[in-house]
Amino acid sequence: MTQHLKCAAKVLDLTTPKVMGVINLSENSFSPIGRCNSADEALVLAESMVEEGAAIIDIGAEPTNPYTDLHQSLQQQMDKVLPVLERLRSLPVPISIDTSEPALMLEAAKQGAGLINDVRALCLPGAIEMAAKLQLPVCLMHMEYPFGVSGQVPIRTPAELLSTILSFLKERITACEKAGISKDKIVIDPGFGGGNFGKTPAENCYLLAQLEAFLGYNCPLLVGVSRKTMIYRTLNITAEESLAGSLAAAVLAVAKGASIIRAHDVKETVHAVNMSMAILQASKESEKEAF
Repeated sequence: MTQHLKCAAKVLDLTTPKVMGVINLSENSFSPIGRCNSADEALVLAESMVEEGAAIIDIGAEPTNPYTDLHQSLQQQMDKVLPVLERLRSLPVPISIDTSEPALMLEAAKQGAGLINDVRALCLPGAIEMAAKLQLPVCLMHMEYPFGVSGQVPIRTPAELLSTILSFLKERITACEKAGISKDKIVIDPGFGGGNFGKTPAENCYLLAQLEAFLGYNCPLLVGVSRKTMIYRTLNITAEESLAGSLAAAVLAVAKGASIIRAHDVKETVHAVNMSMAILQASKESEKEAF
């Protein structure tokens, strides 16, 4: 598994787990934390996230919430994202572009984006070819309803869901390699969430508990559970009250091998990740001394 992800002119060091700060440029992003309405506002927030310990910043403008009628055209996404990228390219950390659109991938790369984070795993026409052309690292996510046609969650056991996601990611990794994207440029994401991501809170909890199953592909693992429905529906609280639950999930993800934790609350998540690593490291050193 690669430990240094080359993101254009910058490098993401994955020798220890890192936190990805989230900046949403859609008016309808599911969490108000990280939501920005201008390039100036996004720059201030990104600078704050970097100061708090974010090792990479993820920006996007396409809402994936199936319960909204707010559609963002490709041009609307470009109009929001590209001015922000232009401002953020001076930051010392890589910038990830959260998009499935090949044309936006291209323009974002011109503005210095260092990673393509695609919720549709490069399934849109021309996406995998564009990613291969750009030779940027890619994050491949599983999404139950990738083209916005959400419906009733199918009847299945959690184990069957896990098998489905593993098979899907294996197929997408193989497709990327055939297209010319080397394995050391691929990050994978199980796709936690409800709505178009198609998992119930119980299924999300099961996937998190079985996270080691994804390590077999020898790709860095990105986990994004911050303030998602699996947190506040499991705890029967509001989204605004879901920080503690999000941190608990992040800690467990790190313990189970996640390399990147995507989070809205950067400072708190960085502290949780670093404390987790301190405990795990102390445990490893204690085991060595025992022998």
